[in-house]
Amino acid sequence: MSFIKPDYIERVYAGWLGKLIGVRHGAPIEGWTYEKIKEVYGEITGYLVDYKDFAADDDSNGPIFFLRALEDFHCTKDITPEQIGLTWLNYAPFEHGFYWWGGYGKSTEHTAYMNLRNGIKAPFSGSINLNGATVAEQIGGQIFIDTWGMIAPGDYQLAAEFARKAASVAHDVNGVYGGMFIAACISSAFEEVDIQKIIRNGLAVIPENCEYTRMANDIMDFFDKHPIDWRNAYSFVKDKYGYDKYPGSCHIIPNAAIVILALLYGKGDFSTAINICAMCGWDTDCNAANVGSVMGVRNGLSGIDYDKWRKPINDFLACSSVIGSLNIMDIPSCAYYIAKLGYKVAGYEGPKEWRDILDGKAAKFNFRLPGSTHGFRFKHNLENDIVYELSNGAELSQSGKGCLKLTVMSLNGRSILKVYHKTYYRPEDFYDSRYDPSFSAILYPGQTVSCSVILPDHSDFNTEAGLYVRDGNSGNCMKGSSQKLKPGEWMDLSLQIPHLDGACLEELGVEFVTEKGSHEQFMAYLDNFNITGKPDYMIDFTKEKMDVWNPMHREVSQFTYLKGIWELEDGELSGSCCDFGEAYTGYYDWKDYSFEGTLKPLFGEYHNLNFRVQGAIRSYAIGLASNNRLVLYKNENSYRELKAIHFQWKTGNEYPLRIDVRKNTISISVNNENLIYFEDEKDPYLSGQIGASVFKGSHCHYKDFIIGE
Repeated sequence: MSFIKPDYIERVYAGWLGKLIGVRHGAPIEGWTYEKIKEVYGEITGYLVDYKDFAADDDSNGPIFFLRALEDFHCTKDITPEQIGLTWLNYAPFEHGFYWWGGYGKSTEHTAYMNLRNGIKAPFSGSINLNGATVAEQIGGQIFIDTWGMIAPGDYQLAAEFARKAASVAHDVNGVYGGMFIAACISSAFEEVDIQKIIRNGLAVIPENCEYTRMANDIMDFFDKHPIDWRNAYSFVKDKYGYDKYPGSCHIIPNAAIVILALLYGKGDFSTAINICAMCGWDTDCNAANVGSVMGVRNGLSGIDYDKWRKPINDFLACSSVIGSLNIMDIPSCAYYIAKLGYKVAGYEGPKEWRDILDGKAAKFNFRLPGSTHGFRFKHNLENDIVYELSNGAELSQSGKGCLKLTVMSLNGRSILKVYHKTYYRPEDFYDSRYDPSFSAILYPGQTVSCSVILPDHSDFNTEAGLYVRDGNSGNCMKGSSQKLKPGEWMDLSLQIPHLDGACLEELGVEFVTEKGSHEQFMAYLDNFNITGKPDYMIDFTKEKMDVWNPMHREVSQFTYLKGIWELEDGELSGSCCDFGEAYTGYYDWKDYSFEGTLKPLFGEYHNLNFRVQGAIRSYAIGLASNNRLVLYKNENSYRELKAIHFQWKTGNEYPLRIDVRKNTISISVNNENLIYFEDEKDPYLSGQIGASVFKGSHCHYKDFIIGE
């Protein structure tokens, strides 16, 4: 399928960067009017808030997680609205994080989610017949849609068909047309540079006589007659398509008008387009994000000012799904994921130079995309601040092209410099708790970390380097062997992390210990950071804590939860819920492992350990059940019993359970006695996290979780 151009992955990266830049740019003034923005800021030219780290946002959650329907249901072009609706249920927590605001009948997403949860399948979950026009035509139809355009480069009809299905989960009529339009524009931007042609291609996929098309044609006609001052166009939009003309709190038509206005008057410049979009007000983060996607794909990486827009983001993305290890993302990995699905849809395995990445055989952090940093950071032990830069070194690489480059000015005496990646996040790492993120680590005891480092040929710094990891629970660092570096020679570093009890690994990095040479500028290059191996550790709940984001948002550290009350009580994990409550931890693609945990049922009749958790509606569980039973379940959007045996239990007692999973076989032991063996022959879950759950008004305590081979 040669129509996918060689620069496809880079253009996806640029489009996804553009999306996230727009979200961050518009977030501080979301819901503001043009008049208020002008009064407070005058003219917007860049980011308005210097975020410590930008927390999760619905505009990024939706596009990256809903696309997973293609993976979870083994589908390409035949994906259905019903399957995308199930993907909503799988990754969105119940009424917190992700996209929650407003309530049923006010927030379109909340309304659709509750419809889905109560058995109303998509697309009926988002239909006007069920929800009415006000709910069905709010803005969400186009703000969660960008990635569906990115997986169909140049085929805007296919992009629109994907978008129609995806948007119909929660929207209808203009709400769906907006999604189709945006996806088609993004797809078209892979091939077309003329903005008006991109817009015309977007309009070609929706009805000629619908309100969305009439609005777009009106703005394009106005632009043809008045192409200079975007403010006149804004006045036209406000008068004819303003918020006062449409019901609901965030209707799609006024905001889509701003998107089209910004694309036209941006005249091909990324910065101009998203600044105009933000200045116009209303749903600023959503609108600037859609404009950023189109312009990012159209202009490519070279069209996005690195220092102004990319550097503050540093390739980091926080999310707020139920899968905590998927909530710590780096933007290049997102681009690879999106592009991999794009190649799959096209029936093409991808270019040779990217195939190891697309097949999952390359290092986790590989720095091959221009300007990429994968979210790495820098710190030092010096008393005074120093001038440094952590950037992509395109001039050098151990494999592929590009690496991570550290440049430090004016080093004097012995220095300890650390280049690191955060592998777990806490509330203090963020500026706010936007859309309530929560996390599980992406690095665990038992695993091996590795990377390669090199000093430039001309370096005369006496330098040693070694890998380290930091445990956030104890504050301790574990270091690998330190190697003396020879300028011009790559050095491979490795650290095998032993079994640890009660650890939460929050940081992975390289420590450089340098003695000053004759040059004042220290430089080093790093490449191929990787994490391999299986986990081997124990979660000691006496060492965990409640991460408090705000008075209404508390999480057990290292855990995410779907629903229920999850707290730490008496050094144990406590879970309870009126109907179904679940909490999860660990890494999303763990395959074969053992999982041990002790249950102490306190009230009710259903107390479980979950394993191979792939989301809220995809997992297994083993637990104590009514009528003195031990039951093995499979969750396929509801729990069904796979096997049950008689097992005498009572509240207040402790029951140590061990689960062993190997390929499609499940073995359950209690007190070292094997009680259940089961082979799942039909669509088995072969990987996933661990967790706990309670049903039907039950309350259970859980003691130490042990994870190993």
